[in-house]
Amino acid sequence: MEDMSLPNHDDDDDDDDDDDDDDDDVSEGSVVKSMQPSHSAAENRDSKAADPVAASTISFPLETISEESAISDKTQMMNNFLPTLRSGEWSDIGGRPHMEDTHVCIPDLAMDFGYAAGGEEAMSFYGVFDGHGGKGAAQFARDHLPRIIVEDADFPLELEKVVMRSYIEADAAFARSCSVESTLSSGTTALTAMIHGRSLLVANAGDCRAVLSRSGVAVEMSEDHRPCSASERMRIESVGGYVDDGYLNGQLGVTRALGNWHIKGLKEVERGGPLSAEPELRLTTLTKEDEFLIIGSDGIWDVFMSQNAVDFARRRLQEHNNVKQCCRDIVNEAKKRGATDNLTVVMVCFHSEPPPPIVVQRPRVRRCISAEGLQSLKFLLQG
Repeated sequence: MEDMSLPNHDDDDDDDDDDDDDDDDVSEGSVVKSMQPSHSAAENRDSKAADPVAASTISFPLETISEESAISDKTQMMNNFLPTLRSGEWSDIGGRPHMEDTHVCIPDLAMDFGYAAGGEEAMSFYGVFDGHGGKGAAQFARDHLPRIIVEDADFPLELEKVVMRSYIEADAAFARSCSVESTLSSGTTALTAMIHGRSLLVANAGDCRAVLSRSGVAVEMSEDHRPCSASERMRIESVGGYVDDGYLNGQLGVTRALGNWHIKGLKEVERGGPLSAEPELRLTTLTKEDEFLIIGSDGIWDVFMSQNAVDFARRRLQEHNNVKQCCRDIVNEAKKRGATDNLTVVMVCFHSEPPPPIVVQRPRVRRCISAEGLQSLKFLLQG
């Protein structure tokens, strides 16, 4: 990401930012299990069939077995899926003199901040924050955004509204901190993912990216907020900003971020500005076909296409099924491919087993024999 003109800060002291860490650090992340699945309709039918009295009242006419009912049964099976979460992460300073990326993995968000409610399944929280012009904004967002979300009065019932408001509030809170301590002045992109039962909510402000593997197919859960985006350019120009030589107001390589209050013309308290802290949200319901989610800072996506990253991660998980090791593999591969930025990957798997091999369906070839050929075969068989 484009460096700002502020003096750089010292590197993070996190041990996992060093690629030379001992292999002993490579271990599985925490495991979060959702509530117990309810019995499916098929299981209810089987239990009734075991009872001769109940079975006598059940009939399955041939005409009910249709393509529509098969699709309905498949949908029902998918809707009964409850993910078992495994997470891992890895960071590296890459080719930069200072580490400005940071990340967070919280298996149970409410419990982590003392708001746990008994009997409810955990809400997991994962985030990657890519700082620029210093690490102050990234570390502030990492430390304060989860707490702001949990403390919102509408958490967790109106989660989308809560997350939207929390990004804006975190940005305003950082501005207040910078007014007291100017050395914090910097900016950060922010991408977070929250998982509650089967619901996955991704919020993004900036050019980190989240990619979901669905039966081996990459599904992008975020859009890169860069000046080259047509929709972002329209938004920028509608509020008086401009794009110059691929940079927002000629100064910044992203169009959404928290912080950067010290740069004139990008943000204003009263009427906003071209640099927005408002995240774009994407919500999906996880099914059995969903294998894992990759969240990466932009340094990863400089050298990986989304589908390429999914293919690479699937192969590694099939080899060792270790989520943290897989994150380390992705970071090391990015370095081999010439990545020069800070590198951070957070990965969440939705199954305890590794992704299954993809079976390619071969087209069925119908073979036939002519009448003459059939007659010749008949003579041969009769001797």
